[in-house]
Amino acid sequence: MRDPAQDNACLLCDVCGSNTRVPGYGHQFGTLQAIWGYGSRHDGERYRVHLCESCFFQTLAYLRQERRINRMFDDDQPVDQSFGRVARDDFFGES
Repeated sequence: MRDPAQDNACLLCDVCGSNTRVPGYGHQFGTLQAIWGYGSRHDGERYRVHLCESCFFQTLAYLRQERRINRMFDDDQPVDQSFGRVARDDFFGES
């Protein structure tokens, strides 16, 4: 499967339609994807959505809010502000 970040072609955000290319830095985008396997209701389906930086963080904020609402009355659930983040200050993708 090809990596769209390596293409010189225009890669647009699937939500707002803006170009994800940052001049001098290439494509800068987030990806929401799923590959559903045997036993799931969507067996054999694959999804990939490319998001510009703005749409990615709006989507992440929405998911955090949904998580907060779903756990609102759980006394033993700490609030996790880093929800979804797997690295910080990883400027070269080494983590």
